[in-house]
Amino acid sequence: MAECGGVDGGGSHTMDKSIILPPDQIFRNLENAKRFAIDIGGSLTKLAYYSTVQHKVAKVRSFDHTAKEAPTDKLYEISVQEEVTARLHFIKFENAYIETCLDFIKDHLVNTETKVIKATGGGAHKFKELIEKKLGLKVDKEDEMTCLIKGCNFVLKNIPHEAFVYARHADSEFRFQTTNPDIFPYLLVNIGSGVSIFKVESEDKFERIGGSSIGGGTFWGLGALLTKTKRFDELLQLASKGQHTNVDMLVKDIYGGSYGCLGLTGDLIASSFGKSATADKDFCKEDMAKSLLHMISNDIGQLACLYAKLHSLSRVYFGGFFIRGHPVTMHTITYSINFFTKGEVQALFLRHEGYLGAIGAFLKGAEEDNPNQYSWGENYAGSSGLMSVSPEMNPLQRARSGTFDMLEMDRLERLLVNLPLLQDPSSYIPDTVDLTEDAPAREYWLYCFEEALDGVVKRAVASQPDPQEAAGRAEKFCEKYRHKLQTLRHQPFAYGSLTVRSLLDTREHCLNEFNFPDPYSKIKQRENDVALKYFQKAVKVLEQLSWEDRQFALVRGVLAGNVFDWGAKAVSDVLESDPEFGFEEAKQQLEERPWLVDCFDRWLERMKGPPHKCALFFVDNSGVDIILGVMPFVRELLSRGTEVVLASNSGPALNDVTNGELQILTERIAAMDPVIESGLKEDRLTLVQSGSSSPCLDLSRLDKVLAMVVRERQTDLVIIEGMGRAIHTNYYATLSCESLKMAVLKNSWLADRLGGKLFSVVFKYEVPAGKCPNAGGS
Repeated sequence: MAECGGVDGGGSHTMDKSIILPPDQIFRNLENAKRFAIDIGGSLTKLAYYSTVQHKVAKVRSFDHTAKEAPTDKLYEISVQEEVTARLHFIKFENAYIETCLDFIKDHLVNTETKVIKATGGGAHKFKELIEKKLGLKVDKEDEMTCLIKGCNFVLKNIPHEAFVYARHADSEFRFQTTNPDIFPYLLVNIGSGVSIFKVESEDKFERIGGSSIGGGTFWGLGALLTKTKRFDELLQLASKGQHTNVDMLVKDIYGGSYGCLGLTGDLIASSFGKSATADKDFCKEDMAKSLLHMISNDIGQLACLYAKLHSLSRVYFGGFFIRGHPVTMHTITYSINFFTKGEVQALFLRHEGYLGAIGAFLKGAEEDNPNQYSWGENYAGSSGLMSVSPEMNPLQRARSGTFDMLEMDRLERLLVNLPLLQDPSSYIPDTVDLTEDAPAREYWLYCFEEALDGVVKRAVASQPDPQEAAGRAEKFCEKYRHKLQTLRHQPFAYGSLTVRSLLDTREHCLNEFNFPDPYSKIKQRENDVALKYFQKAVKVLEQLSWEDRQFALVRGVLAGNVFDWGAKAVSDVLESDPEFGFEEAKQQLEERPWLVDCFDRWLERMKGPPHKCALFFVDNSGVDIILGVMPFVRELLSRGTEVVLASNSGPALNDVTNGELQILTERIAAMDPVIESGLKEDRLTLVQSGSSSPCLDLSRLDKVLAMVVRERQTDLVIIEGMGRAIHTNYYATLSCESLKMAVLKNSWLADRLGGKLFSVVFKYEVPAGKCPNAGGS
């Protein structure tokens, strides 16, 4: 921990500016930082920089088994390599800390190539000399409006749960919105020290259509005069405890009740601070702060509503640090918009509202690298997440939010797009259960993930060449992930909608942070080697069956293979205690028909008809699953004349098969099976990366190459396998072609929720409404 004593740069603040800066948690990776940008408002500074992050990745390489000196019977070797990826860092703090932070950056900045810092915001001119003196960088000022719009477009395109609706009295206050693939047009209301309102029609077409001098600076300034409180967060805290009706004059105070003929209820504010003119008493700080917050929020809400109606815009985003995730502010603005538009326009808030200018300034400075040609993803391990400042929320988190807030974005290797076969991309929601809204489910899964931590740590250490050294890193991983779980217990909305998928992804991010790139690599290697030995025998057994019996056996094989999931505790306990548990034993565990969800008879009738043109198969686990379950199923489709695209993870997650592993496995299977071999040679069997490194599946963020293949091959069947991809996500996904969702429920609590039991089967065959599958005789 590095302690930095602050210096009072302007003399206008009397607060203590000494702060504690843990460099590994706030200004991270400064030694590799370059391309700085800064957005200085009247009250808050937002710093942005680009860094290269070196981390370990697990790679697989096939052994040459034709060579006499082949060293082992293993199918492939695992190596850990260093890779460098790009990361964007965004940090915000109050202007009072700017000199302290610049000193800290100067002391830790190693990269001497950086000569310029892009700057935006009204304070950029005021602090220009200080920045140039402290950092030795030339300040290059960028247009504030352009930066703001660029930043907003960036977060809307790259962060799926960026926007939310606030519903104060609902079970879930934060209702995150699925971002429409076409984000334009929209209205952006940016509330900083003042208010600016923009109409955004495309990436490069926008205009400032209005604004107001009454904004966040007004709240802070008047609040300081009224309450003698100098801290912005403290003012918000006072407001959250206040009762505005003690200060404001209501309609009923004037008319004794509602004003019916004008449609005004008695509880509407008729005059902000109206009672203070006539009451002969002192008003408490909390009530005055609340009244002030209402007055400014109502004014901004009405202004935004008028501009939205004037320009026929239904999407209105509110940004700027005035919002701060503060319930009273968001509620008041939401109420105002609903009141004046009669519910026709929704007030949308942004999780990273205050970063827009800094992000835009950074993007302007990085245009030569064209950041928009890539997809970016939020790094949950390094981001602090959305925080509420309501009194009942975690006090430690609330205290920290007044000092620093962080957002990290990692550049993804693949450009991500929608699956072209989604019936309606704008309404697609990947996750089956929103844990933000479902409290019992949230408690269960948070407990579940915390209980599983020891097992994850054990496997992470075992995957490393030096277990003693790895134990220290594993302890840090455990501490960080447990802290994330505790944060999510208090603030389930921190990273958008809380789901099983986001809990899994957060765990993967934390593992990667401490260089555990593939904790299950050795388990996957062992299970792949074993399963391959049984492939030919499994195919021979299938070929001896009648056509109809074979169809059932193939489906049962996929389901039995899907039992081998190290991410499910009920299974991992069995696999660890019983090394002899195999494919046949898994079949015996399966629920007998009729299954929990049983569309097999309809699927069988469909299979009696003409073959599908092309099947896209999202695969799941390594070992028995992919080799003895999926590959025989794929073999049958190829034999029918159906082309097959196998989509596997780009990066590791649990024991899921990766694209690199699948390439080697498929080549080995092709060497022993003519159907798979001819499929590869004739380009009827294609292996493509999904673009994901998650045990779940978001069909709105897939590798662009995969989407292109799906279009070119005229795919008419999508198969999704596994609990993560077909139950936790995509259970309700509607596609424009036939789909097959197959999974075994390997969690007792979830099975009970769905009306089943452990190892119940979901076999869901769906045909789009209005489309008839081609059925015929066999």
